[in-house]
Amino acid sequence: MPKPRLAEVHRKTSETSVELRLILDAARDHGCSGRHQANISTCCGFFDHMLRLLAFHAQFSLDLHATGDIEVDYHHLVEDVGICIGEAFCEALGDKQGIARFGSALVPMDDALSMAVVDLSGRPFLHFNVPMPCAKVGDFDTELVEEFMRALASNGKFTLHVDLLHGWNTHHIIESVFKAVALALRQAAAAGDTSSIPSTKGVL
Repeated sequence: MPKPRLAEVHRKTSETSVELRLILDAARDHGCSGRHQANISTCCGFFDHMLRLLAFHAQFSLDLHATGDIEVDYHHLVEDVGICIGEAFCEALGDKQGIARFGSALVPMDDALSMAVVDLSGRPFLHFNVPMPCAKVGDFDTELVEEFMRALASNGKFTLHVDLLHGWNTHHIIESVFKAVALALRQAAAAGDTSSIPSTKGVL
């Protein structure tokens, strides 16, 4: 049985503190406790909800505890969580032998339809074309979705394209985005039967 792909990241700054453990392939029986679990606490209920969706649909096991200067706003917290999940994802992938590399998904959420496309290329890039009808969902600033995705892709060292095809309900839009990104990452990170690296360069 292959070794589990996992990573732990701890980040502490004057603004935030983030501790997380990420296991890829949570659906497989690696003898790891907490399979399929998403134990998440960020002090922001809406953000917690989106991260649980991300972990569930990507089939990651994610233990995450984060605090920050939320008396200012959620910006530092959301960005640093994105940084840490990206770092953990990159570390857990290792040398990327046998991965699918590319992933894509279209996900509807009632009125909203989002598309996400991933290339685990080692080259960080984000294209994000998701107009947000409302500036806030509850107390969460919706512009922070893009900041999270940028931090995730930059620190995960992958190319990510996210487009909203249509939709008018902001909650539904954001939920469809997180689910689409999760499914695309799940597909791209899937380990196949080959030990080769999916690149003509021989390295990703």
